[in-house]
Amino acid sequence: MGKRSSQKKNAAMLDSDDDDSSISSSSSIRSDRMSIWGAEEVQPVKDNLLDQALDALYEKRGSTREKALAAIIEAFNSNMQHEFVEKKFATLMHQCLNCIKRGSSKEISLACRVIGLLALTVGCGDDVREILEESVTPLSQALKSGFDSLKIASVIECLAVVTFVGGNDPQETERSMEIMWHVVHPKLGSNVVAVKPSPAVITAVVSAWAFLLTTMDGLTLSSKHWQEAISYLSSLLDKDDRSVRIAAGEALALIFEIGSLEKFTSESKSSNDNAAQGENSNRIHGLKGKFLNQVRNLSAEAAGKGSAKKDLNSQRNLFKDIQEFLEDGYCPETSMKIGGDSLETSTWSKLTQLNFLKLSWWRVYQAHAGSFFPFIALFLIYFGWDYMCTFMLLPASF
Repeated sequence: MGKRSSQKKNAAMLDSDDDDSSISSSSSIRSDRMSIWGAEEVQPVKDNLLDQALDALYEKRGSTREKALAAIIEAFNSNMQHEFVEKKFATLMHQCLNCIKRGSSKEISLACRVIGLLALTVGCGDDVREILEESVTPLSQALKSGFDSLKIASVIECLAVVTFVGGNDPQETERSMEIMWHVVHPKLGSNVVAVKPSPAVITAVVSAWAFLLTTMDGLTLSSKHWQEAISYLSSLLDKDDRSVRIAAGEALALIFEIGSLEKFTSESKSSNDNAAQGENSNRIHGLKGKFLNQVRNLSAEAAGKGSAKKDLNSQRNLFKDIQEFLEDGYCPETSMKIGGDSLETSTWSKLTQLNFLKLSWWRVYQAHAGSFFPFIALFLIYFGWDYMCTFMLLPASF
């Protein structure tokens, strides 16, 4: 009884729709509320406010849960919440999964963001494995319930992050990649109705899929899942939306860097082994030739075609880099200032990882100069996740 009363009291603090009597509080509480609701100047978030937000996730009113999730996101963006996660990991995870199962599109998007931040904060070990194992089914179901672009993109990005951090073997990674792939390239059957995904969804899926592909060895990839990948990604280069073209071009460059191209093309139907090998070789050569022609055209495209002029230079620069890679074997070298450090990449794999983090997570962190996005990005790309796990075992005061 006391637990429920406490939850209702906390929910009142998080629900601006309640009447004046239900939200009256001291000025210090109002100040702390503003700090976690997105005020310009972020103040340190107290543990009791996180506890209140967590309790509010039990409430029936969806708007209350949405505001609670937003408060938790703000807290995680402001500081590394190791102590809170250590105490409340399981409760937070299961409440977020409940939000994904029963919530609105907005609530699902917010809950996915919290789960992603939770996985990054936990870092490694049994807890992050549990996040992956418990999340896959609810996330997969969320992709089938409605086709709101923001919700789908959030679910895809969450699945990518929890798989990247929590996946231990190639089969787990490919399972998540396959779930994503079916959103934009479904296996149609008698009971499947094709839904045309939006450019935003295609971009999110292709970027997340490529992000997970960076963790795979071409030799361990299944030969049956990705036989149409090159053909499908190549078809995306003809789309009007430049963000789609850029994501597809980067994914194709990554595939050619990884090798094992036969895994990404349809199998020959010839019964003769030598003939089959010859057909596969010719098919791969033809696909590469088609891709190179598309790359040349997109690297020199004139203004006017495409959905946004602002992406034209990005497209031209990317496809010039891809052209140089295909013709001369040189990978692009890039440098990006993150915090006080300079992040450099020299392979398509590392560049893909960085671009995914920028696309899906940078918008969350860019308002916080002291956020831990620089910490995450630098360790993921320079040292890899295993090294980062070792580092995160150190005391928080390190």
